[in-house]
Amino acid sequence: MSLVFQGASALSLDAKGRMAVPSRHRDALQALCAGQLTITKNPDGCLMVFPRPAWETFRDKVAALPMSAAGWKRIFLGNAMDVEIDSAARVLISPELRAAAGLTKEVMLLGMGSHFELWDAQKYAEHEASVMAQPMPEALQDFTF
Repeated sequence: MSLVFQGASALSLDAKGRMAVPSRHRDALQALCAGQLTITKNPDGCLMVFPRPAWETFRDKVAALPMSAAGWKRIFLGNAMDVEIDSAARVLISPELRAAAGLTKEVMLLGMGSHFELWDAQKYAEHEASVMAQPMPEALQDFTF
């Protein structure tokens, strides 16, 4: 079963660091992975949130990387935390991962196809503005909209 997650959701973390899973993704995540997710660091300064089957595919690719990529293996695999969507449709983001991505209260959850990115809302706004200020990359120059 292959699902494509897309779209942005502005969310808030509660005092314990829990995030409500947007209702538009909830049923799909329950069907796809029974609410089993894995969260890890992304080198862009956000977190990646994977449904478990997509995580297993990503994890296997990372594990197969050569020794020269050992540092990246540590970042992706060493920081991975398995979580579950609770009965109130929330996911707990660990203090370590919240600190790594600078998450405080206001966050953005972005559907990125097979997984999600979780950003501090202010940091994402700055990231998006800097991307928009750059010339379009060569790979997109001949892309038609």
